[in-house]
Amino acid sequence: MLKFVNVAELAEYRRIAQVDEIGRRVIANNGFDGVLTMMGVLMGSWVAGVRDPRIVISTGLATCMAMGISGAWGSYATESAERKHAMQDLEHAMLSDMTNSKQARASRFATLVIAALDGLSPLLAGIMVLLPFLLGGLWSDITYSYLASLSMALIALFGLGAFLATVARENILRAGMRMILAGAICVAVTLLVS
Repeated sequence: MLKFVNVAELAEYRRIAQVDEIGRRVIANNGFDGVLTMMGVLMGSWVAGVRDPRIVISTGLATCMAMGISGAWGSYATESAERKHAMQDLEHAMLSDMTNSKQARASRFATLVIAALDGLSPLLAGIMVLLPFLLGGLWSDITYSYLASLSMALIALFGLGAFLATVARENILRAGMRMILAGAICVAVTLLVS
């Protein structure tokens, strides 16, 4: 029988299982991976002379989906194992079965939320970078799509840096520029390898 959980219970599960803290890490880490991976796809396509936006889109979307599936699946398996281990330790310490306890429910909730965030963050970040190609009919030359996508990637990197700076109570501009530096290094390395 399906049991509906109310919003207050979900908020409590979030607090008990520290979903916010872990979620912030997952979003930032995997969003960063998604953006840099798409920058690699863009630069590789540019260097290879790809002039058909459909090829860039299909390659980029396939990469985004692979990152999303990998993130969600791997995170679910890892988070589930770690949380089961922690629950077993708690059961051992409490000398009781805690399968249906609030802590166990919070743990299962956290596993699903973290896996969803882990899968969605690189997928959405990658799609955001590809957006200029998806809207490529707005201009006649594919070069504009490459430049706009690269700009979107740098904006996304700055945004991730600003987000992390806000969490750490650091300088937003400095943190954003550090992330942009990572993007510039990615572009430089891709061009050097090619």
